[in-house]
Amino acid sequence: MTGESDLRVLLSDLRPELHPGRYVYVTVPDGVVPDRAAPVVTVREAEGLTLVLPEAEATAAGLPFSYAAGWITFRVHSALEAVGLTAAVALALTDAGISCNVVAGFHHDHLFVPFGRAAEAVAVLEALAAESGTG
Repeated sequence: MTGESDLRVLLSDLRPELHPGRYVYVTVPDGVVPDRAAPVVTVREAEGLTLVLPEAEATAAGLPFSYAAGWITFRVHSALEAVGLTAAVALALTDAGISCNVVAGFHHDHLFVPFGRAAEAVAVLEALAAESGTG
């Protein structure tokens, strides 16, 4: 199934969904995911393996962290080659003073925003979607 690449359609069909809970970024220098951890994102870097996982799992595994985030998924199926979605979303959140870390999955894009501002970020994204209607 091919994802959507038309920016106007992507934005109007964004449907941001906030996952429950707090998610944190940690790094494991040896590249081994602890037994009690089930990351939702992994990124291999020269310095180690970055994990994004529920805060409770990081705490249980004894992994230090300093950033707690809310996890937002765009329900629209975006094409990996789509142009402008990240820029449009980042601009809307920038205008609201909300930082975001973007991860693209095969079917959906995911944002990690400061936990205390996650609901506000969803509202900003819903307003962006409403303003971008294809009608």
